[in-house]
Amino acid sequence: MTRIAVIDIGKTNAKLALVEGETLAEIAVVTRPNRPRPGPPWPQFDLEGLWDFFLHHLAGFHAAHGIDAISVATHGASGVVLGRDGGIAAPMLDYEHPGPDGHAAAYDAIRPDFAQTGSPRLPAGLNLGAQLHWMLHEDPGLAARLAHVVTYPQYWGWRLTGEIASDVTSLGCHTDLWNPWAGDWSDLPGRLGLAGLIAPPRHPGEMLGRVTPQVAAATGLAPATPVAVGIHDSNASLYPHVLGRAAPFSVVSTGTWVVAMAIGGARGPLDARRDVLVNVNALGQPVPSARFMGGRKFQIVGAGDSAPRTEADRQAALRQGLMLLPAVEPGSGPFPGRRMRWTAEPGGAGPRMVALSWYLALMTDACLGLIGARGPVVVEGPFARNPDYLDMLAALRPDGVETAGSATGTSVGAALLCLTDTRPPATRVWPQPADRAGLAAYGARWQAAVAAG
Repeated sequence: MTRIAVIDIGKTNAKLALVEGETLAEIAVVTRPNRPRPGPPWPQFDLEGLWDFFLHHLAGFHAAHGIDAISVATHGASGVVLGRDGGIAAPMLDYEHPGPDGHAAAYDAIRPDFAQTGSPRLPAGLNLGAQLHWMLHEDPGLAARLAHVVTYPQYWGWRLTGEIASDVTSLGCHTDLWNPWAGDWSDLPGRLGLAGLIAPPRHPGEMLGRVTPQVAAATGLAPATPVAVGIHDSNASLYPHVLGRAAPFSVVSTGTWVVAMAIGGARGPLDARRDVLVNVNALGQPVPSARFMGGRKFQIVGAGDSAPRTEADRQAALRQGLMLLPAVEPGSGPFPGRRMRWTAEPGGAGPRMVALSWYLALMTDACLGLIGARGPVVVEGPFARNPDYLDMLAALRPDGVETAGSATGTSVGAALLCLTDTRPPATRVWPQPADRAGLAAYGARWQAAVAAG
């Protein structure tokens, strides 16, 4: 029995999952919040706190079940600057910090255009190149201390193995550093003075190395335990489908970010102004993608309300014509710069939460339209357990909606990096809603209201 421990770091939560290789089932999962710390010198991720968490639970998982390999998946738009002294040269910047916007004009003067990178210009530090540009200006001594820049999954790989790498999926995640069409660096590393300093790109499924003696001693793992190169989390959700499913189809990875990725979609121009980008999948292939901060929107508007919705709530939302119009998070997504508004005063928590779920489905549908998605839509992650979201999406997508069975879609994809299994994960066809016509009509009214501004 092969068991793979998956380090899975999302923007909101960090997880360690143990996946059974033969069944692709998660047999153990632990989580902790991934809260940034305020600094100084800037808002930063708690790398040492996360490291202690992972070491503790790797030891527990290994004692209880055994661990044969380790894989890593993390959120994108992130990297770590390693120093010449063997540690980190600067704290890892929280990409939501607005600091890089203060140098936007200088950065825009050197960044390659969308045609080269497939990377839209995003606010704050959502372009990794903008983070690096700003950090080098804010900390004038950083360039002299810097030995390597590694993308975020490979930071954890470095902690586990001592080996240095980047991976193509993380470099291809709106960093401005990568040319997905050529499968090579863009012009930006040279313009930043980082040519040769960003760790060499590798494919996620390669073996990065084996755990260090220190990690083996701290966890009880065998010294020969292999560690995969690692992968960007949305691409981990996509990976098993790319391996085992015929195009066309799309995968919607949900969490803090909702990322729609089209395989075999209709070819057409991509609108960089609407948070459309070209991701790179685990095979190194460009993938048209679009996204918005869906999980963050759910938290902001839902304020933690998780009570079940009733049919009466749904009928009330339809009867009232209750709609949430974009955008809850105006800095990203298909309707940038717009401010959210309700078309009517929500008549209670139930109808409001139903309308919020429908809004998230309509935003997902808009993203799928922008990237020419065709074929069935596979929903991964938390939204795969939201029936109102799935009902609305099914009413809008003619080729149907499926849900992935994994509690964390990234875990299965990341685990497959350590396996030769090419089976796609089990999915379930979501049935058409009983009131498909009513939901489709609601969706058409929402789209008309959005178009009218």
